[in-house]
Amino acid sequence: MHIQIDHPCVQHKLSLIRNVETGHKKFRELATEITEFVCYEALKNINTREVDVQTPLEIAKCRMIDHDIVVVPVLRAGVGMLEGILELVPTARVGFVGLYRDEETKEPVAYYERFPAQAKSGTCIIIDPMLATGGSTVAAIDQLKDYGAQDIIVICIVTCPEGLALVEEKHPDVPVYTAAIDKYLNENKYIVPGLGDAGDRLFGTSH
Repeated sequence: MHIQIDHPCVQHKLSLIRNVETGHKKFRELATEITEFVCYEALKNINTREVDVQTPLEIAKCRMIDHDIVVVPVLRAGVGMLEGILELVPTARVGFVGLYRDEETKEPVAYYERFPAQAKSGTCIIIDPMLATGGSTVAAIDQLKDYGAQDIIVICIVTCPEGLALVEEKHPDVPVYTAAIDKYLNENKYIVPGLGDAGDRLFGTSH
């Protein structure tokens, strides 16, 4: 299952983040802002509990999140989305998955993982700006499930039909929330029209 967030504010920010003239500072800011919008939608059904809150006038019946949330950035580009999640859910715990794409095989290679114990009982949010081939996302889901996670969602900024198809084939129980579904992957496995290399644009390492 995949859900595209087609809000006008999201689409406006997408037009800015895609622009080749957008520098790394603005790119990071836009990545954070778009992530907040997508996360807002992704967590709309999260478990809550009723609490009594004393206002200046009387006690109000309110609701608070009653569920552990674990954010799992896929290194390195996923780190650029982390702030957007933590601004919405500052009590979330953070795990990490380290994956890189072999330039010859185009397959993901794992080199690091670290998860808090709450990943086994809470909701895990995998974040990665680009869901291209889907290989890294599938690998990250595999690692979390091997650890014992049962409730996993994926948040990205841009994806494409090929990547979504692979995730839905391998993990039909994991929903993907995205701001954009682009046309296709090119021969180098880059999303078209996409926004370029998200990691390089986030961290200013473009050549």
